[in-house]
This record gives sequence, C-alpha cells and structure tokens, in this order.
Amino acid sequence: MTYLYPLTFILAFLFSLYGVPIARQAALKYGIVDAPDGRLKHQREPVPYFGGLAIYLAFLMSLSFTFEFRHDVLGIILGGTIVVMLGLIDDFGVLTPATKLVGQLLAVFVLIKSGIRIEIAAFPEWLDLALTVLWMVGLINAFNLLDIMDGLSAGVGAVSASCLLVVALLQGDQTIAVMLVALLGSLLGFLKYNWYPARIYMGDTGAMFIGLLLGAMAMIGKYPSDHPLSLLTPVFILGIPIFDTLFVMYIRYRRGLPIFWGSPDHIAIRLRHWGMSVPQIVGTSYVATAVVGVIGLAMLSVRQDIAWALCAGTAVSLLLLTAMLTKIEVRRPEMPAVASSQSGGSKAA
Repeated sequence: MTYLYPLTFILAFLFSLYGVPIARQAALKYGIVDAPDGRLKHQREPVPYFGGLAIYLAFLMSLSFTFEFRHDVLGIILGGTIVVMLGLIDDFGVLTPATKLVGQLLAVFVLIKSGIRIEIAAFPEWLDLALTVLWMVGLINAFNLLDIMDGLSAGVGAVSASCLLVVALLQGDQTIAVMLVALLGSLLGFLKYNWYPARIYMGDTGAMFIGLLLGAMAMIGKYPSDHPLSLLTPVFILGIPIFDTLFVMYIRYRRGLPIFWGSPDHIAIRLRHWGMSVPQIVGTSYVATAVVGVIGLAMLSVRQDIAWALCAGTAVSLLLLTAMLTKIEVRRPEMPAVASSQSGGSKAA
C-alpha cells in the first residue's frame, strides 16, 4: 500500500488549505480574535483564532478517507478531541489554569485506558503511569507555551513529526506513520497562513492538539537498540519544546512568578530582544529541532559509548545556551493583580 502515505498527506494538506480560510472567516465573524494588549501581544491588529480547529478537522478527515481505525487510534483521536474542545473553550478566555489541567488529565486518562502509555520493563507499573502523565501533560503544555510567534509551534511540530515518521517507517509501524503523515500535511497547509505575518493563529486548540498527538505517538513508538539510551530518542525528537518549557519554568521560578502566568521569558522572545527577526528565530528553531531530532535518531544505531557522548554533548550545549539566554535583557510587563494563563498564538514584539 505504497500509495497510502502520499494520498493521506495530500488529502490532509488540501483539507487544511481549504479549511483554514473558512476558519479564519468564522473567527472574524464572531470576534474570536487575539487582540494586542501592550503587554505580551504586540501585533498591529487583531488576528483570528480557529486555526487549530482547521488542523484537527484536516487531520481527522484525511484519516477517515484512507485509514481503518483500530482501538489505540480511536483512543488518540478521542483524547485529541477532548483537548480540542478544551482549547476552543479556553480560546474564549473562560478557563482557569486549574480547569485546563483537569481537562488535560482527562484526555491522558483516555489514552491510558486505550492502552497508550509508557511501558519500561525495568520500572514498576505505578512509575510507568506517573511518567505517562508527566510526559503527556508536559508536552501538551510545551507546544502551547511554544505558540508565541508566527509559524513557530506549527513548524516545530512538523519537523518533530518528520523525525518520528522516520522512526515509524524504519520500524514498519504503518499505523503511526499514517497518522504522522496526516498531521504533517495538516500543519504544512496551516503554515501557509500562519507564516509571518500570520493571518490566523492556531490558539490553544491547535497547540494542545499537536502536543497530545506527538506525545502519544512518540510514547507508543518502538526504539529498538543495543543499549537503553535509545529510550531517549523521543525526548531528543521533541527536545526543543521540552527545553523551552523547562527554561521558562526556570526563569519564572527565579523571578517568583506563577508558572502559568504569561511572561516574556520564552527563548523566542529573548532572541527577538537580542535583535533577530521573527523569520530568523523561527527558521533557527526549525534547524535546532531537526539537529536535536537527528541526534535522537542516531541514538538508535550508534554504540553505547557514542550515545553517551551525544547525550553529554547535547546537555552541555543546552546548559551553555541557557547561560547565554539568561543574560539577554528583556522588557518585562507589570505583574497583574490576578495571574492569567499563557494565551497561545500571541506574537513576540
């Protein structure tokens, strides 16, 4: 069935190209827009949301035309649907961080109930479950936090999906491969309208959906090797969103701020204040995602001593990058009376 992959990709891409403008018109008609606030959002005019809904529908419809759903696939789609609905409500600005977290945990519970979970033979079951929840909730929020610049979250998601697709093809896992191809086509179609200057944002709807899909498919992928370090392959492939999230948490902790409060502490925003343009930052993020992802892929085939060297080299590089980024001066907004959640899709100044 060699035609399955290109057919799924083309359908997802075309559905996305067709659906995103419709979603944009609907968002404008009903006033579902991300307006400049002078604090974190500095775009020249309001930009509509609903791009995430178009990504979700393009993904789902392309699979409906080409693929037979099995039990775990339905679990991923149901979990994805939960975060899409959660994101839609949150894009109206009515959810608290605690409520959103409860919804994310419900989506993760659906995945676990469908048999989608981390399974490491050396670990007890309770630890596998704890790691599953931490991995999934972390990635759902990582892509949401990453969505602060035109084309950033969607493009990083597409690069990560490409790396996971290589793993799935090497292991002959057609199910994961087809789903990744559908996601890749949906994201590339959306990027046509989300590239700088963006005409539409994906909002929390799309960012959380991307995080859940990539987290789930990375979690159930197979990473056979002669050494246990190959288990870190999905961590490397999704390393840039993870690193950005940990960096933001570290900076906010140092400043005594709530983790979920929106602040200009993201790597992309710091690079903007350093003097890089939006396209330069986004392009650099794509390259970084690809480089770290290739390192993760290399972990599957190299000897254990080389794998250790790759891990150590990457860790040292990220520590040096952290030290450099913390020295960049960033204009900081005033702390509001009530902490608010980070709104996905806002642009850097």
